[in-house]
Amino acid sequence: MTTTEASRDVVFAEIAGMLRTVLAELGVDDVEIDEGTSFNEDLELESIDLVTLTALISERWGEPVNLAEFLADKDLDEVIALKVGDLVDFVVTALARAGG
Repeated sequence: MTTTEASRDVVFAEIAGMLRTVLAELGVDDVEIDEGTSFNEDLELESIDLVTLTALISERWGEPVNLAEFLADKDLDEVIALKVGDLVDFVVTALARAGG
């Protein structure tokens, strides 16, 4: 396993944990999360839930991982189609650019 794969696995695990936190607040605790899981269709997250996820990501990784900026660059259809793996890709890329 390469360092990038290991880092990607760690990022995925942390994002999945954050999603479970958000979902638990909504009373949902039995959903399977993988990289193909969609935020809208599979998890049924609303925009306010994405705000909560954004705050958790900001707490964990800080300014280099600006989810609000990432989402602002997308049109509505792209946001609706967003999958967990897309977010993992964004975080891994943002961390690599920031050097860590």
